[in-house]
Amino acid sequence: MTPVSRRTFLGQSALTAGLAPLALSSLTSSVFVRSARAGEPGPNGKVRLGIIGCGGMGQGDLACFLQNPEVDCVMVCDVDDARIAKGVEICQQKRGRKPDTARDFRRVLDRKDVDAVLIATPDHWHALPTVLACQAGKDVYVEKPLATTIDEGRAMLEAARRHQRVVQMGSQWRSCNHIVEAGEFIRSGKLGKVSIVRGWAYLDWLPSIGKPADCPPPPGVDYDLWLGPAPERPFNPNRFHFNFRWFWDYAGGLMTDWGVHLINMMLMGMNREAPRSAYSCGGKFVLDDNSETPDSQVTVYEFPGFTLIWEHKAGLDNGLYNRSWGVEWSGTEGNIILNDQGWEIRTEKKRANLDNQRKPGSPDPRPAHVRDFLDCMKSRRQPVLNLDVGHHVSTVAHLGNIAYRVGRKIVWDAAAERVEGDAQADKLVGVRYRKPWKLPYAKRA
Repeated sequence: MTPVSRRTFLGQSALTAGLAPLALSSLTSSVFVRSARAGEPGPNGKVRLGIIGCGGMGQGDLACFLQNPEVDCVMVCDVDDARIAKGVEICQQKRGRKPDTARDFRRVLDRKDVDAVLIATPDHWHALPTVLACQAGKDVYVEKPLATTIDEGRAMLEAARRHQRVVQMGSQWRSCNHIVEAGEFIRSGKLGKVSIVRGWAYLDWLPSIGKPADCPPPPGVDYDLWLGPAPERPFNPNRFHFNFRWFWDYAGGLMTDWGVHLINMMLMGMNREAPRSAYSCGGKFVLDDNSETPDSQVTVYEFPGFTLIWEHKAGLDNGLYNRSWGVEWSGTEGNIILNDQGWEIRTEKKRANLDNQRKPGSPDPRPAHVRDFLDCMKSRRQPVLNLDVGHHVSTVAHLGNIAYRVGRKIVWDAAAERVEGDAQADKLVGVRYRKPWKLPYAKRA
């Protein structure tokens, strides 16, 4: 597998989308409760795509979708005119024609000729477009993490179930061959009893973003559309485009940016049970800037039968086993260590049931992940990273951040989706949208 640079992997992922608070009645308009016939993407098997959010990740996803001959993009939507232009350019290069454009995502959902929606917005704009797209009879490919809160993820899952939609979360590593193989090997029992699972991301590409002053938004950007349901704040360059991910209003820092990817990998080899508790510590120890999320963080989860540990650190590229990022499963027969370059088995010296061995990495998994989504649109089976899985994985990451923000161990009631005996922590499970935005199916809106 060709190495994926951390800068390449995330440095071009400036996601953005914008949505205008139109009349409140439009949020629940009948346009969003149409149903579409399952299994019929469009005429002649064509998939007519609308993209919402055309930053770095959106552009990459769009180009990947258009590698498939049955896909055509009919509408590009973003709050930033410059990002719209980038999406249009990709469509013209790939298909030789210009799609329609819009700033308001509801214009995409109102299109009868849109079969699927690609959502590559900042995290705080994942939930509502996904829910309304499901209500409108569209299938959805939505970037990770599902949203900024657990309750939003639950609402997305409920919408997908009620409206029988195909929804794929865009953590593409779920479709990576060697990662899938590692998970299968662990579940086979050959590694013995796995009691500790660890994931880490040590990232030297994450520099200080400084402390710029508030200022007017750039030309061609509707900032109120960009804020959407998030709290009203003055425009600051660091809270916009790529760096939005370091502010609690819009995202969850490295825990949800990188952590969701690696937690997804870690749990592929384990059971689907929820963690019983989480404790997290860390802080702003490396970077001197106005970002809010921790640049150094360690989180410990108690799962039934095993402990899961997540850690990240900015300013350093040398993590465990001299790998900048990776995952390790520790069993009674040995350890498996995995990253994008492949995985290796390191046997326990006192055991003789396994041989030390290395497995090579695999090609870029994003095309396979997109292909799985397109195939599921036709077959109506659930994709590999459907919302049952996506909500589970995202919930684990969110619990780590909740524990960090309250500064103490939290106990999780998975059945009720609540933090036990801690009102402050439990409040962070829910979602509060800025008026007039409202999220259907949210339990705590």
